[in-house]
Amino acid sequence: MSVKAEPWQTAEIAGPKKALLILKPEVVVAMVKRAKRPILIVGHHATEDYSDEVKMIDYAIQMTKTTGIPVVNTAHLTKEFIKRGVHPAGSMSAMDIGNRLNDPEWQGLDGKGSYDLALFMGLPYYMEFVILSGLKHFSENLKTISLDRFYNPHATWSFPNLSIKDWSENFKTILSKLGEKENVNV
Repeated sequence: MSVKAEPWQTAEIAGPKKALLILKPEVVVAMVKRAKRPILIVGHHATEDYSDEVKMIDYAIQMTKTTGIPVVNTAHLTKEFIKRGVHPAGSMSAMDIGNRLNDPEWQGLDGKGSYDLALFMGLPYYMEFVILSGLKHFSENLKTISLDRFYNPHATWSFPNLSIKDWSENFKTILSKLGEKENVNV
């Protein structure tokens, strides 16, 4: 199977610097485990029927429960998270969180410093495209991962365009490997 790094939205030109492809879900696992201050941004598309088995918001909740990554939700998702037993670290518009992540003076939702990894999922493609473009060009030390099933060239890492089935299998692998305890030989 040949995998191409093509933006899902036609006629979008990302420039010479494009996202690296996530061909193995272990890449996401390694990036999350290596990050000192990750954050997960979840948009309103996360509540839509994405897969026969589970909604994207359920994957986001499992990720935050497994890793402790703080979640910022956009739109009306606070109620959905609380209904599922998770209290987001914050709720704000997608553009606001994008601007704050760009701000080198912002000390994060908890006041403990800036984030070094931002994971995005469930935002409208065109909105995530613009936010990631701003972060790619103007944030100082932030790596970004687009966890949606469409290639987003402005992220640091992005899945290629995937079917729902392939995306779901990749996400299940990510969650299972994030839940594994690392073996430490002493």
